[in-house]
Amino acid sequence: MAKTSMVNMALAMVAAAWLPALLGGCSVEMQNTQPAQAVARQAQPPGSVAVGWRVFQQRCASCHGPAALGGSGIPNLLPLVREMGPRQFVSQVLYRYDWSIAPEIAKGAGASRADLVESIVQGREGQITMPAWQGEPVVTAQIMDLYAYLSARADGSQGPEQPEK
Repeated sequence: MAKTSMVNMALAMVAAAWLPALLGGCSVEMQNTQPAQAVARQAQPPGSVAVGWRVFQQRCASCHGPAALGGSGIPNLLPLVREMGPRQFVSQVLYRYDWSIAPEIAKGAGASRADLVESIVQGREGQITMPAWQGEPVVTAQIMDLYAYLSARADGSQGPEQPEK
C-alpha cells in the first residue's frame, strides 16, 4: 500500500506541475502583452505621414496653407478630414471637385494641369475652387499618404512641421 500511495503522490505532483500548462490555453489572459506601439501602428491609416506632408506642401499648401488651416474662403481641412474615412477622402479629393473655368480655357492647346491650377490660384482664370485631382500623377499615386498626413494633423498626433521619416 505504501508503494501505491507513493505512485499516487508522484502522479499528483506531476499533474500539479502540468495542470497549469495544460489549462493555460483555456484561461483568459489578464495582461496585455502586445506593445502599445504595435497597437497604435495598426490603428494608423495606411500610408506614410512623411510622404503625405511632402505631397501636401507641393500640391495643397498654396491654397490650404502649410498647416492645412485654410483661410479667406479656403476651408480648414482638419475638421473635415477628422469626420471622413479614407474612401470618402479619396472620393472628395480625386473626383468631387471640378474646374470652375470655361471649358475652352480648360481644354486650351498646350495648357498643362499645373498651368491651369496656377492660373486659377493667381486669379487670372475662373474661380478659386479645388480642382479634381484625378489624373494628376503625384496626388493620385500618393493619395493614401496624403490622407495619412491630414489624418495625423486632424487627430493631433502630427503638428504642422515636417514629420520625422
